[in-house]
Amino acid sequence: MRTVPIVALDVPSADAALRLVATLGTRCRFYKVGSELFTAAGPDVVRRIRDTGADVFLDIKLHDIPNTVRGAARSAAALGAKLLTVHASGGLDMLRAAVEGGGESVGILAVTVLTSFDDESLADATGRPGVTASEEVVRLAALAALAGTHGIVCAGSDVAAVRARFADRLALLVPGIRLAGGAAHDQRRVVTPGEAAASGATYIILGRAVTAAAEPAVAMGMVLDDLAVTS
Repeated sequence: MRTVPIVALDVPSADAALRLVATLGTRCRFYKVGSELFTAAGPDVVRRIRDTGADVFLDIKLHDIPNTVRGAARSAAALGAKLLTVHASGGLDMLRAAVEGGGESVGILAVTVLTSFDDESLADATGRPGVTASEEVVRLAALAALAGTHGIVCAGSDVAAVRARFADRLALLVPGIRLAGGAAHDQRRVVTPGEAAASGATYIILGRAVTAAAEPAVAMGMVLDDLAVTS
């Protein structure tokens, strides 16, 4: 299975995003538009990135009543987004509404446990002493599978456990990717591109490991080299 790299356009303007798309050129043909860029530039930025021939992952982590999420997913499909995130903790009805709204054109990814959480901070946030991030990921993955989502978002360290439980039923998107020796920044559960691919990740998200590099195109080349070793 080929692991698809997605570069996060976590920048404050459409112009900055499109400059990065131009810099990476053919090295990357899939980009993440998250809350920062979508709030600053609006839906048009998705269209402009699509106009370059690249795919767009709309990472806005919807969490609302089912009818609202259904409508938002329908709008994401109209924009041409390829992937869209919703929070698995929104529940079964909300997840099913997202799948319905996205239709056949948008893959719905259910966010399980953010990679900024470790076991201790997750327990504090949920009020559930003793809960582990890995256990919660698998529990929410089961909910996503029942709802019929395309896949889930989880840390690289949880991919093997999810694959063992669900095999290829769920596509797995892994954020928190860092090149070997790179800084973890605000992520607590990180892996390298090759590690994520070897464990069975379908997609990986490259953020500052590429975008904050002195030469982003060179950093992206290193990512592709790392992935090639495991393919």
